[in-house]
Amino acid sequence: MAGIDLLLKYFPDLSAEQRDRFAAMGRLYAEWNERVNLVSRKDIEHLYERHILHSLGIAKVMAFGPGTRVVDVGTGGGFPLVPLAVLFPQSTFHGIDGIGKKIMAVQGVIEGLGLTNCTAEQVRSEAHKLKYDFIVSRAVTALPEFIRATRHLVVKGDTSPLPNGILYLKGGDLADELLPVKQPYRVFELAEHFSEEFFATKKVVHVAL
Repeated sequence: MAGIDLLLKYFPDLSAEQRDRFAAMGRLYAEWNERVNLVSRKDIEHLYERHILHSLGIAKVMAFGPGTRVVDVGTGGGFPLVPLAVLFPQSTFHGIDGIGKKIMAVQGVIEGLGLTNCTAEQVRSEAHKLKYDFIVSRAVTALPEFIRATRHLVVKGDTSPLPNGILYLKGGDLADELLPVKQPYRVFELAEHFSEEFFATKKVVHVAL
């Protein structure tokens, strides 16, 4: 199972517009990947499973409500930024990354999909000053270091199902990595939501800030 059918297996209630955008995502990423290395060459054929569905794993943990502000730190090729922006059209998403050519490509994907709730900017997290309800990211660095570099971006609040903070996509055994974390956190296993072997050790870590 691949492409939009894989997404519909886990998100059957997608609107027609969302289906069209997720379907177009594969073509757009294939085109941009020829110009900028967003996804490894061997991985592009697994785009829907390893990048789009993986990004949407956050949605199995947290449903962003209308008006929720989300920043993707180290967005790279636009994951989890772009898939989440399609899934939650009433929330606003902003992706930041230090690599300009990747941001250019992500902006191209956003424009190609016609997304109006999603933007991207070349800036390092330490230099970014805006405030958000949630930070999302995909294994940019070790979690304690990531918290130190990004916590200034979050405004305190608990109006969502989870307190404002970080939603971090990570894989493997996190026991040692989580030991220094002083903030309250929860670990959610994506294998409880997705049956594909790729997700066997994949997790979403929520850190309340």
